[in-house]
Amino acid sequence: MLRTMVRFATTTPFLYEPPIRHVVAEVSKNLERVLILVRKCKHQSFLRRVVNRVSSADFRKVLNILEASIGDMKWLINIFDADGDEGGKVVIQHSMPPIASNDPMLSWIWSDVATVQMGIVDDRCEAAKELASLAKDNDRNKKIIVEEGGVPPILKLFKESTLPEVQIEAATALYHLANNRERVRTIVNELAIPIIVQVLGDSSMGVQIQAASLVARMAEHDPVAQECFARENVIRPLVTLLSFETFVDDHTGQLSKQSIHSIVKINKEIEKNSLFKSNGTRPLANSYKHMEGISRVGHYSKKERENESPEIKLELKICCARALWMLATGSVSNSRKLTETKGLLCLAKIVEKDQGGLQFNCLMTIMEIAIAAESNADLRCAAFKTNSPAAKAVVDQLLRVIEELDNPSLQIPAIKSIGSLARTFPARETRVIGSLVTRLSHRNLDIAAEAAIALADEIIKE
Repeated sequence: MLRTMVRFATTTPFLYEPPIRHVVAEVSKNLERVLILVRKCKHQSFLRRVVNRVSSADFRKVLNILEASIGDMKWLINIFDADGDEGGKVVIQHSMPPIASNDPMLSWIWSDVATVQMGIVDDRCEAAKELASLAKDNDRNKKIIVEEGGVPPILKLFKESTLPEVQIEAATALYHLANNRERVRTIVNELAIPIIVQVLGDSSMGVQIQAASLVARMAEHDPVAQECFARENVIRPLVTLLSFETFVDDHTGQLSKQSIHSIVKINKEIEKNSLFKSNGTRPLANSYKHMEGISRVGHYSKKERENESPEIKLELKICCARALWMLATGSVSNSRKLTETKGLLCLAKIVEKDQGGLQFNCLMTIMEIAIAAESNADLRCAAFKTNSPAAKAVVDQLLRVIEELDNPSLQIPAIKSIGSLARTFPARETRVIGSLVTRLSHRNLDIAAEAAIALADEIIKE
């Protein structure tokens, strides 16, 4: 068995090594214990035999550990099919080797990760699905998956698979793993971010939903991931996906005309001027096509995207809006990038015409941009100039939410946004102050409190 595994390990590319290392180390330790016992039984003087007495219990113990080692080796050979006709064609096997008797989940994860890395396509998809389920269950499973080298095979599957269902399962597994800074940093260190950005721009809508969710999750938990995504230009494709079909039904509206014109103009400028970063590298996102908020990315045509169900389109927009929200949170540079792609116009239009989670996510994104603008004069002057159509559209929608809607979860971020933008309003602007004063008597105390804070910002500005 040892010869079989050695031959297999030396001839198989892309070998999944952790279970082999664990088992071989345990077998080596057990053989050392057997050797110690054998040495005690050598022909020696009577006195030495008395001192080093070996009992039948010692032999039973040695027999047990030898049987355990044999069981571990058989499990390895079976899981890798090392002595089969197609050695290395890993199949999912959830049998438990003796080495994992105290932690059955370890062998389960080994089997799934080995299958993701070395199995056939159908089995790789099923194994990725099982890893996603295990990662969703509890943090201990997440920890084992990461420690046992599960991230690189999942990323490879996510990048290289041509089947949307396989990519979705791989992205889901990564999403469930990325729920704290340490694990997100591990994913980042495996060079995951360029892969995620590439897949986001070159996949079906179902895969893009999972990729956008993964962007949001990683940006939420790790500021390093937030910065890395920005360097890979992930904001532009997110804005493009968010603006898909946003302006189609409003050809006569001034905001719509300005939005379409601005998006086309800015994307032409970006494609012309941003081919290369200052460090000489070409971001993957620079190759994306942008056309009036509709992107024909990869091999998925405009017609194929238009034929998707309304539910899928809405879910993609919700995920993209949340990703933009997480990227903008606490980041002046990301907020600036978002405004440079004319994302403000798109966000304002969605706040105007949509409801539910999409409207909320867009409103929260606007709030984070406003907070960043409050602390950065350059961003404030560039994005919220008095004569800016984007700034006017945003303020109009914020005031509409405050005055016309009866939903504290929307009104509170709108009021916070107005307060953060206090320095951008001219002295003759009375509409904003009037709206805030009216909210002071609101029955919801949180709304009244936020209105008071926003008014205080206006007073400080004056």
